[in-house]
Parts: sequence; structure tokens; C-alpha cells
Amino acid sequence: MADIWNTIASNYVTVGATNLSKTPYVNVDPAVYTGTWNGTYSTQKKFSIAISDVHGFRAKVKYQSEGTVKYSDVLIKDNAFKIGDSKFTVTKIGTAQVKTVVIDPASGATTLLTAYAKKS
Repeated sequence: MADIWNTIASNYVTVGATNLSKTPYVNVDPAVYTGTWNGTYSTQKKFSIAISDVHGFRAKVKYQSEGTVKYSDVLIKDNAFKIGDSKFTVTKIGTAQVKTVVIDPASGATTLLTAYAKKS
């Protein structure tokens, strides 16, 4: 029984030490985000991200990449949001960085793909 409590206590300390963003959610300019963003990963895999209904710091997003389609309502914070295994960050008007974690089903190995998307 003591082992269970030790595990819980050590994980509680670990989680408590996680550095979370202290910035509040703030309204964003819908014109900066709304539209379709297209890009290509270094693996030559193309993707597109369609952002719509931007109100305050909320938006509706569709991520599409060669056989994968994900829909999500997202919260925009610090010029970024996450959809599935991808993180979308506006770096300047009309350009965004997209980072996606890909898991190899055979080996379980993970790879981080980074690409830039342009708003069309």
C-alpha cells in the first residue's frame, strides 16, 4: 500500500512542476486566422488547415493530410492552437508553423514533422 502512495506522491510533485502558460486567453483578429492554410512536410506529405468561425479566441478547424481528416473546436492562445497531434502557430501574417507528431505503428517510434503553411 505504501508503494501506491509513493507513486501518487511522486507524480503529484512531477505534475505540479509542469510549466503551464500563465497568459490569459484574449480575443484575436479573425482576419489573421480565417481561411485555408496549405503546406508540405519534409516527407513531401501535403496538408491543409481550414479555419473558420473565429469568435473571440475560439475557432472551428479542419486538418487534412493524405487520408487523415480531423475536425475540432479550438482555443487560440499565444497565437497557437492544437488539433489532434498537430500544433499550429501563426509566426507572421499569412505564415504559420505546423508541428505534427507522427507515430510509426510498427516500431512505436515518434517523429516530429515541422513545416510552414501559407494562407491562401
